[in-house]
Amino acid sequence: MTFQLPSLNYGYEALEPHIDGTTMTIHHTKHHNTYVTKMNAAVGACPELGSMDLLTLNQKIGTSEIPADQMTNVRNNGGGHWNHSFFWTVLAPPSSTNGPSSELKAAIDGAFGSMDEMKSKFNAAAAGRFGSGWAWLGVEEGGKLTITSTANQDNPLMANVVDQACIPVLGLDVWEHAYYLKYQNKRPEYIQNFWSVVNWEAVNGYYAEATQGKAPKL
Repeated sequence: MTFQLPSLNYGYEALEPHIDGTTMTIHHTKHHNTYVTKMNAAVGACPELGSMDLLTLNQKIGTSEIPADQMTNVRNNGGGHWNHSFFWTVLAPPSSTNGPSSELKAAIDGAFGSMDEMKSKFNAAAAGRFGSGWAWLGVEEGGKLTITSTANQDNPLMANVVDQACIPVLGLDVWEHAYYLKYQNKRPEYIQNFWSVVNWEAVNGYYAEATQGKAPKL
């Protein structure tokens, strides 16, 4: 299959003032597009990769189904493509969504005690990720919510190579390219402002699917 850069459901400036339009433009058209280009090159060099969709490629990282000579390439670029495709969907213009569904809110309260406590733990995971990586809210096997972080372009779908596997329902990019133009070294400020642009409708939908064992197929 040929991978494509997904379009956004909002303009590059729509997330301001929390995420600036210049960062969004560069992040989407340059950084994300590079992962797409490199994944297509990987498929050209190894046609059997083209028989798997993006979700499956991420889930098969660390298994013999990904050729050894392409493992790092697919892990970095297939991970980068899935992570960013997911990230764009969980963002929305400020004040345009209504918050967690009653089902998700109950699950958050059950797992963390409160919405504020969930945010605090998520923020700590995002701020504490050394170097480049991601923070995630996800549903682990058994249906309970969990918070984790991954390095580089890894994600919790890569059950064979990450410390904590789950089905992501919310993610935050904490690579410097995601925030440095506006926030410089103030990663915690970027993380805090992220909550103003979360697309809760998307998160609610991902949560409903995840409780049935279904991961986002982007």
